Formats: sequence, C-alpha cells, structure tokens
Amino acid sequence: MKSLSENEHKFHWCIKGTLETAISSSDLWNIISSPSNLELFHPFCDKNPTINWPGLNSIDQIYYYSGLILERKFVKWVDNQGYNLFIGTKNGKKSFVTWEIEDKGKKSKLIISIYPHIYNQGKKIVNFLPFFLIVKPSLTNYINSVISGLGYYINTNNKVKKNQFGTHKLFSN
Repeated sequence: MKSLSENEHKFHWCIKGTLETAISSSDLWNIISSPSNLELFHPFCDKNPTINWPGLNSIDQIYYYSGLILERKFVKWVDNQGYNLFIGTKNGKKSFVTWEIEDKGKKSKLIISIYPHIYNQGKKIVNFLPFFLIVKPSLTNYINSVISGLGYYINTNNKVKKNQFGTHKLFSN
C-alpha cells in the first residue's frame, strides 16, 4: 500500500505515529476497520458515528470532547493493509491521513501519517516556522495519544477513558 495518493504532493510535511504490536496484521485490521472504531481507543473522541461503512467511500465523524466535529472521507481502502482519508469540518479545508499496516508475521506495525492542511501548503519559507513551532508539536502530542490508546486497547481489551494520556487544547477539555 506504499503509494499514498495523488493528493499527497499538495502537502510539504507530515507527522507520523507508529505502533509495533504483538497481534497479527489481520487482528489489527479488524480493530481499525470496525465501525466506530475510534470509540475504543481514541482518548479525545466522545463518539465516532458512521455514515457509510465499510470500504472505499466510507464516511464517519469524530465528535471530540472539545465540541469540535470532524468528518472523515475514505479515499483508499485496502483490506488488511490500511486506508487513506481526508479529514476536516464538513465544508472546510481537509487534511490527508494514512493508516498503513505492516505485516511482521505474528506481529504487526501501524504507521499513521497526518498531512495537516494548516501551514503545510503553498510557500515553504512562509509556512516553515508556524508548522514546526505550532502545528507539529500539537499534532505530535495528538498522534502519540491516539497510538497510546490503541496500544492500551490491544493490550487490555478495555476502552480508553477520556483524556487517559493527557489533554489536548484543540480536541479535549
């Protein structure tokens, strides 16, 4: 699933989160492709209703504890390998996100890459400092919390609690 999308080139930089886990890639896929899956492991997600599920052209929403509501539209879906999606407010600018699974035999690895729209398009020289001083630290904290939540869910089979790995000024209260 290495080729992301023709839309990747619109963004200069990405933020990555990685989880290596002792479950198989098919078990990991079953978790991340289940309907409303973010309710299991996302520490800033209040609810994750699906509009169209599963597969290509899936749509769901994330209701964050902060009150923010974002919609995800899936533009690539490869069973047991991952998916690509755009996320944003219903009529607003969209960020691009990939979830890629690497099969490691009895183990697996998940790589989540976020290509945020803010300070990440257009002139690099203008966007460099705001991206690396504001956007990257904020989204690194965010993705690390999501990855920690998924690892916790895999290891304990318990849903994560609100803000279990700390708060986030944009996504939780």
